[in-house]
Amino acid sequence: MTGDSALKTEDTTDDLAEAKTVGLSDDRISEIIDDLNSEDDTLLENDLQGLSLADTVDLIHKITPEQRSKLFALHGGSIDPYIYVEIDPGLRQDALSAMPAQKIAEIVSSLDSDDALDLLINLDEDFQKDIIRKLSAKMRVAMEEGLSYPEESAGRLMQREYVAVPQFWTVGKTIDYLRAAAPDLPDDFYDIIVINPGYHVIGEIPLSRLIKARRAEKLENLTLDETHIVPADMDQEEVALIFRREGLGSAPVVDADDRLIGVITVDDIIDVINVEAQEDILKLAGVEGGDLYRAVLSTTGSRFRWLFLNLLTAILASMVISLFEGTIQEVVALAILMPIVASMGGNAGTQALTVAVRALATRELSSSNMLRIIWKETLVGTLNGIGFAIIMGLIAGLWYSNPALGFVIAIAMVANLIVAGLCGAGIPILLQKSGADPAVSSTVFLTTVTDVVGFFGFLGLAALFLS
Repeated sequence: MTGDSALKTEDTTDDLAEAKTVGLSDDRISEIIDDLNSEDDTLLENDLQGLSLADTVDLIHKITPEQRSKLFALHGGSIDPYIYVEIDPGLRQDALSAMPAQKIAEIVSSLDSDDALDLLINLDEDFQKDIIRKLSAKMRVAMEEGLSYPEESAGRLMQREYVAVPQFWTVGKTIDYLRAAAPDLPDDFYDIIVINPGYHVIGEIPLSRLIKARRAEKLENLTLDETHIVPADMDQEEVALIFRREGLGSAPVVDADDRLIGVITVDDIIDVINVEAQEDILKLAGVEGGDLYRAVLSTTGSRFRWLFLNLLTAILASMVISLFEGTIQEVVALAILMPIVASMGGNAGTQALTVAVRALATRELSSSNMLRIIWKETLVGTLNGIGFAIIMGLIAGLWYSNPALGFVIAIAMVANLIVAGLCGAGIPILLQKSGADPAVSSTVFLTTVTDVVGFFGFLGLAALFLS
């Protein structure tokens, strides 16, 4: 192999390795940090210009708070406005709060209405008003209207840039209109909304269907068989469910008078699904979103409340154990084996709990199949309980040369896994019916039940058969 060929092969290999890397490498982040710490702002400016939007977001998330503050102070005004849309909401609020209202107004004015509203939502109310006063009349009306809708509603999620045409138009006239109005059209849209003179939605036409039709075809002949119209006050989880079930690309949003006021697109719904899923996962562990970037004392305080509640449930389980103090002193092996029963019950219950909470969130679980799901999870717990009862009963009996001890732990194991399956599926359902959030409260109740039943069952049976 010649020297030139070897160099070309090496370069190709490096290019392939770089292409396989997703996001910024740690080495590249270190280089940018060095440039940030230097006195030469040109180096950092060149670094930022060479990064994609996703890489810039990655950089902002991974540097220290001090470095982040310096980056925004030096180049906050020249950063792509969509960077602020994509970064963590807590970091976004910190960055925008340190900027003058005029600068934020310029950033907001360059965004689509839904993204612009997302930037303003978490800012201080007085600061919001100051920013809104500096916007154009059209954007000011859009922001004030958006903020008037309930939090996490379709009205806050929708964008006010859409394409709507009269029902009596033809395909040819519509295409000519789209070409002429190209500079004023939304950056991305998937459907044409057909309306009547009262701005009520008649139907939707996918762009692909419009392009394939003859120019003389009337629009009202091309609309989809079913149009999924979203009220502005509908909860965003409900909207996400409609998109998921129906496979929508977009959906028109209407006000209380059924007049078209906006559109929700699938990219907004992907964000909603991601946020809602992350919230549910974090709530199951008593953790809040954004903990990765929050200050130590703030994170400590938010978790302390949850841990304090867990402490109370642990004390309750200890009180159950104290009822059998004499039995434990007589049979020391009980102190060694009893955590196994409670732990197995807790893990089995968490499996059933996770399935139930997810099914509730996706609306796969309702009154029509509730009893069937609870019965299934209880049966699964029973069968697993029998299997692990045989295994643990044999281990304990042989370990301590005491068949009666093996029998006791086997029965306790079966009982606790049955309860774990029943409560793991049942507790989230009961909590939701009572108006509580099952993702937040279920784990505390489940852990308490499996610990109390596990300890009480095992030690109670031991008191009957071993004392």
